[in-house]
Amino acid sequence: MADEKATIIDAQADVEGKLKGKDAVVYGRFRGEIALSGRLVLGEGARVEAVVSADAVEVAGELKGDLRGRSVTLTEKARVLGTLDARVLVVREGAWLSGSVSAGEGASKGTSTAPVPPPPPPYGDRGDKAGA
Repeated sequence: MADEKATIIDAQADVEGKLKGKDAVVYGRFRGEIALSGRLVLGEGARVEAVVSADAVEVAGELKGDLRGRSVTLTEKARVLGTLDARVLVVREGAWLSGSVSAGEGASKGTSTAPVPPPPPPYGDRGDKAGA
């Protein structure tokens, strides 16, 4: 992102709408939808309420909404409330995350998710002595 131009929403900005493009950095307030093909950085002062989709996302501010990315990093001061879907998820000590999380190989591959396996049978049905 250093060599290419990125969209920057500064700390005094209050934006509502759709943001599309390659890379972006948000330090201010944003409400709406963010769809990027590259990297999104939400700085420490950022307050975002949005549906977010980007290849790589780093959150150091506040995010309320749905977040989907191949790689997502929540830094020490991150505050995320909503749905998170990432192939690679890094949550640093001090970060706060509340909501639905889907991470790993099956995540970020479209809208369908892998079926949930059935729960194991009760102890008495497995033939072991634990439930007897």
